[in-house]
Amino acid sequence: MNLVLVVAWLVQLNIVYGFAHIHGFGEQPLSRIAIHKAVVSLHSSASITATPSLLGTKGEDTQWVTVDIDYPDPSADDWVGVFSPAKFNASTCPPVNDPKEVIPYICSAPIKTGKASLKFQLINQRADFSFALFSGGLLNPKLVAVSNFISFVNPKVPLYPRLAQGKSWDEMTVTWTSGYDINEATPFVEWGPKGKTQVQSPAGTLTFGRNSMCGSPARTVGWRDPGFIHTSFLKNLWPNLVYTYQLGHLLSNGSYIWSKKYSFKSSPYPGQDSLQRVIIFGDMGKAERDGSNEYNAYQPGSLNTTDQLIKDLENIDIVFHIGDITYANGYLSQWDQFTAQVEPIASTVPYMIASGNHERDWPNTGSFYSTTDSGGECGVLAQNMFFVPAENRANFWYAMDYGMFRFCIADTEHDWREGSEQYKFIEHCLATVDRQKQPWLIFAAHRVLGYSSDFWYGVEGSFEEPMGRESLQRLWQKYKVDIAFYGHVHNYERTCPIYQNQCVNDERSHYSGVVNGTIHVVAGGAGSHLSNFSQVTPKWSLYRDYDFGFVKLTAFSHSSLLFEYKKSSDGKVYDSFTISRDYKDVLACVHDSCEATTSAT
Repeated sequence: MNLVLVVAWLVQLNIVYGFAHIHGFGEQPLSRIAIHKAVVSLHSSASITATPSLLGTKGEDTQWVTVDIDYPDPSADDWVGVFSPAKFNASTCPPVNDPKEVIPYICSAPIKTGKASLKFQLINQRADFSFALFSGGLLNPKLVAVSNFISFVNPKVPLYPRLAQGKSWDEMTVTWTSGYDINEATPFVEWGPKGKTQVQSPAGTLTFGRNSMCGSPARTVGWRDPGFIHTSFLKNLWPNLVYTYQLGHLLSNGSYIWSKKYSFKSSPYPGQDSLQRVIIFGDMGKAERDGSNEYNAYQPGSLNTTDQLIKDLENIDIVFHIGDITYANGYLSQWDQFTAQVEPIASTVPYMIASGNHERDWPNTGSFYSTTDSGGECGVLAQNMFFVPAENRANFWYAMDYGMFRFCIADTEHDWREGSEQYKFIEHCLATVDRQKQPWLIFAAHRVLGYSSDFWYGVEGSFEEPMGRESLQRLWQKYKVDIAFYGHVHNYERTCPIYQNQCVNDERSHYSGVVNGTIHVVAGGAGSHLSNFSQVTPKWSLYRDYDFGFVKLTAFSHSSLLFEYKKSSDGKVYDSFTISRDYKDVLACVHDSCEATTSAT
């Protein structure tokens, strides 16, 4: 009698990756599959069937699929992979010039895997899908059965809008993904003040090919056609106004394809005195709501963080995700899945990103570190999938004004040392802020250029990224940076106001008047595997938490700022402090911050 395969996770692969982010050893779950070793071993009595065959019949972008498996010889190392496009045999393999690469029968990795859970959640990804049953575990996969093909009603529809602040305060950019080339359809955004006349703004279209990738797996088994990425610039916005918008494509036959309708609130005028709320975190990644891809718990906290932000979205104005965005690591399908995961957030408030090692690093490509952490992406996906107001998006540093805040976002994957192009940018960003209008000066970067008592930094004895604060500490002090944020280390830590390893203020929860130094915060616990702390707790470390969480800044006025650290598990505040001061306090001289004075008349 045939048996239905029972769910059984690959327990032997439940490996915890401590400190992997420092060395770049954190592995994308799909990379654990030795797809190049896969062999065809179709079983005449095995079958796998997916229903329904047509998805999105009611306009859904995401849908649950039932997978029924009939297999007379099940074992604990059987697994199911979802492939898209549905046809994944050797006829679709591109030529491989590298003699070390062996062209397998199965030449692309699945977009997700599961142990016959019988329920998968699929998102619209511009192609059809099929399910494959494998035996032999992940290291010696044998293809036992292939399902029927299933697809969304329209795989090409515009999806997953990502808002970002433009290069001026009164400009919002909208970036989205579709399957429509400009030869097929003209992309645009229809938008306007809520309830008022709507206008249409054109959108630019970009894409990239396999040759834009720097190495494997992005160029080989991890490659997946990214579709077309469109960006529209909504200009001359009125401050603090709710706008509605809809993504559109005008087909060559004169008909229209529309997305769902969305809305956002435009930015405040620079210097405006009003309630302004900012979310900051790093290293979130993505996870699967159906439980697939999670045999090594790569980003166990990402869904909790995402859901807490969605739950509190009415009380959030802008989000900064400071590096290590998706952890796709060269498996391009994961970028679609990440943008689908954060769509409720990114379609409603600006979702600003910074570059991390898992977006950029690849040997001999100009990155500051020669690791392979990007999986061969070398920054191409981050540059195209999200907009940042940088002069050169290949260099991911930029300045941004938001109401009473000035943000100086650095790119730690490029040289920041004194004399470098980026160093000049950082100083210019810090030096040109008008602190009477924007009293809250924030520095952010992916790697810890300031202070962290992470285990590995403790082993090195530096408690920082080597060469980090040696170059930048003088700038933070001179220009009186209030708070510096970092990711990369997957936990939470807050320092005292500090300069040259010394606490310059004895307060812990409320700072008033002249603060004298910069508070450094590691907020890298948004989702990826957690990082241990050093057994030594430096005297400058005021609060440490080995858990998933994020930071919220609330500016009540030019004189009042609230800092809160919230856990992703419950959204409650576990660490906080306030800053209260007047403009004259910002101007006051502290050590190394002001030029010499004279009493001459």
